[in-house]
Amino acid sequence: MAIEHDYFGLLSSGPDGSIFWSETVELGDQAVTVDLTAPDQEDVSPEALDIAASLISGLESVDAAARRGMLSEVDDRTSEVTEYILQQQEAYGDELADVLVDVSGDAAVDIIRSLRLMSMTILADEHGGSEPFAVLEYALDSGSTDDVLLVNLGSDGGVQSVMSAD
Repeated sequence: MAIEHDYFGLLSSGPDGSIFWSETVELGDQAVTVDLTAPDQEDVSPEALDIAASLISGLESVDAAARRGMLSEVDDRTSEVTEYILQQQEAYGDELADVLVDVSGDAAVDIIRSLRLMSMTILADEHGGSEPFAVLEYALDSGSTDDVLLVNLGSDGGVQSVMSAD
């Protein structure tokens, strides 16, 4: 079986009924890998695909909302965003300014501004549920797969949570 959608085209299911779609999308000077996946195509509604398409088309505003979500957690000393910022400051030391895109003097803001959006994974079967509908992966160093922050979005596009990958 297959699902057809204006944005995604024909989404064929694998032998187990799962669907997968992947593309690289440009966001400014960054290439962002976008994946859409669902373990069972029967759990994917046309509305979920419409929302997924709008998230991809509006990636710039989705990215801005995710960064605002990260910034909102900076004042919480126990948040994973704060821990991530402290880890990056320790790891880079005096060279931190070399990897930042803008140095304003506020390390937390500068690090969040400098994070690269590496990928967005859309879990199309989670539309309307309490689990994340989309997960955005951010890293300060595009070569690092360990030091990343994951921003979980609901199907309304709102930030549900921010967590480190480890």
